[in-house]
Amino acid sequence: MSTGHILLGLLTERPKHGYELKREHDERLPGAKPLAYGQVYATLQRLQRDGKVAVTGTAQESGPERTVYEITGEGTADVHRWLTETEPPAPYVSSPLFARVVLALVTEGSAEEYLLRQRAAHLDRMRELTTRRSAAGASAGEVLAADYALHHLDADLRWIETARQRIGELTKEIR
Repeated sequence: MSTGHILLGLLTERPKHGYELKREHDERLPGAKPLAYGQVYATLQRLQRDGKVAVTGTAQESGPERTVYEITGEGTADVHRWLTETEPPAPYVSSPLFARVVLALVTEGSAEEYLLRQRAAHLDRMRELTTRRSAAGASAGEVLAADYALHHLDADLRWIETARQRIGELTKEIR
């Protein structure tokens, strides 16, 4: 996911300063990793260099003076182009779960305990997300983010069960 495109998308509403963009990112994309302020400002500098945002002035609320950015025509075209692109499915298996199973077999000779611990951790996280999703006052964005995470965790749980069934074959292959 491109931080630059996310910031451009947030700027399509109106000009904003970096602190506002960071706050809106974190609020509007619940469940996403929060942006660091340094990441926001470094990204805005690159977008300005590339002609996708422009400085429109400064704002001073209850603190230091802040630089306000607005999206340019080139930035608007870029974010709209990005929104029409399909996110490609991952071409490689880069899951830490898979890597740990293989390395548990290589180093310890067994992955069963790891898989059981991971299954328990996934179930705990799913209970937490289910509680958060059904909490009074949960926003539609929070519910949708929880649904997304729950579906991924469910897929991981199915994979964990499949791995437990196939672990004998993989153990023979590795040795």
